[in-house]
Amino acid sequence: MASMFKFLKPGIRLQAADIQSAALWGVAAGTTALWIVQPFDWIKKTFLEKPVPEK
Repeated sequence: MASMFKFLKPGIRLQAADIQSAALWGVAAGTTALWIVQPFDWIKKTFLEKPVPEK
C-alpha cells in the first residue's frame, strides 16, 4: 500500500498516526451513536435472553 503513495511528498503521505487517529475517531463516533440511540432492550433480547422453547 505504501507504493501507492510514493508520488506524494513525504509530509503529505499517510502516516501510522493518521490511520490510528481515524480508527479512534471511528470508535468515538460509534460509541456516541450507541449512547444516543441506547438500544439496550434490543441487545438484551437478542444476545442475553434465552428463547422460550416451543411445545
